[in-house]
Amino acid sequence: MASVVTKKQLIVTVDDSVNVANVTRAIKMLRGVVDIHSAETKKKPTLCNPETGEHLNKKTMKVIDDVRNGKEEMISYSSVDDFEKAMRSL
Repeated sequence: MASVVTKKQLIVTVDDSVNVANVTRAIKMLRGVVDIHSAETKKKPTLCNPETGEHLNKKTMKVIDDVRNGKEEMISYSSVDDFEKAMRSL
């Protein structure tokens, strides 16, 4: 009876400061390593509050993206006074 060999994946994430070639070489030295692939992850852009250093949450970023892509209605005002009048009328 033949035994079935299963393969498992290990995903290693490193930051930009790490030399990927060195990590790849070190992993290849481990017993049982069959194959190694490397890929870059795409980061979604976020906005950051410069005073607090906090990033906007996903829901807020989605609204911003929807406005930029024309999926969400955008209202603009010619002055702060017009904006204030509109907000007071709500």
